[in-house]
Amino acid sequence: MYQAKEKRYETMQYRSVGKSGLKLPLISLGLWHNFGDVDPLDNQRKLVFKAFDEGITHFDLANNYGPPAGSAESNFGRMLKEDLSAYRDEMIISSKAGYYMWPGPYGEWGSKKNLIASCDQSLKRLGLDYVDIFYHHRPDPNTPLEETAHALDLLVKQGKALYVGISNYSAEQTAAMMKILKEQKTPFIIHQQKYNMLNREPEEGLLQVLEEEGIGAITFSPLAQGLLTNRYLNGIPEDSRAASINSPFLSEDRVTETLATVKELNAIAEARGQTLAEMSLAWNIRQEVVSSVLIGASKVSQLEDNLKALDNLTFSEEELAKIDALTLK
Repeated sequence: MYQAKEKRYETMQYRSVGKSGLKLPLISLGLWHNFGDVDPLDNQRKLVFKAFDEGITHFDLANNYGPPAGSAESNFGRMLKEDLSAYRDEMIISSKAGYYMWPGPYGEWGSKKNLIASCDQSLKRLGLDYVDIFYHHRPDPNTPLEETAHALDLLVKQGKALYVGISNYSAEQTAAMMKILKEQKTPFIIHQQKYNMLNREPEEGLLQVLEEEGIGAITFSPLAQGLLTNRYLNGIPEDSRAASINSPFLSEDRVTETLATVKELNAIAEARGQTLAEMSLAWNIRQEVVSSVLIGASKVSQLEDNLKALDNLTFSEEELAKIDALTLK
């Protein structure tokens, strides 16, 4: 039986999510990869237990995480039942719906039918009565925002979610959805978006909208699928994602075209006394609008390395200018 470390909150820092009363750890654990049925359950347990021992209270899931789809929630639900049930009230557990999950016209996107059914399925897999945050995972071009917003509001009224969020919405879509949710008095507190030093798109309006309206940002892919680590500094390892012809996220060409930039960013990190991964996480966290940064890990050692980013979150104006010069070309 798991026994939580007594002083697990001493080293983690927490930040309010926008203007809400909820606080998240500066680093959260995402269960997108490494928590499916294809991954050893023993390693999954080690990762989750270590994260919680280090004060990571937020565990981020979605209906389709695995593989196969749904298995990450089922495996995390098993850990909750067998090991972590006594600590449920110390945790923030989130899930999402919107990407393809089951056959037919109701298994994806943003209709009320999809969102309510998907949330019910997620709660069953997790073995929970409610999730702390439930997101619409991506905007739906064919469903009115009002319908999606009403579905999110209904989940809160039904007691199936405490707060709601959206993910992958543009600045304009976010502003429109925010207006509807505010009128409904729905506790919309958070937006989840890809953001890293090589992908600055959220700076083109989205972060400003969130900051002005008091909505928190939680960012994913802060390490750019491994590009912003020391993984590719000396070439492409045979066992890497970039070397795999099946990887939809990273390719040999992508690594090659960014290698010079990544090496210069690594030099900045070394001058700061950090690894490139540590600096990349710190760069995200430095912004107050960013409530938390999502990391993925396949080994406890990776998790430990990422947590070292918290040791140095301050950037000089000169450092930020150098990073901008390299990444805003």
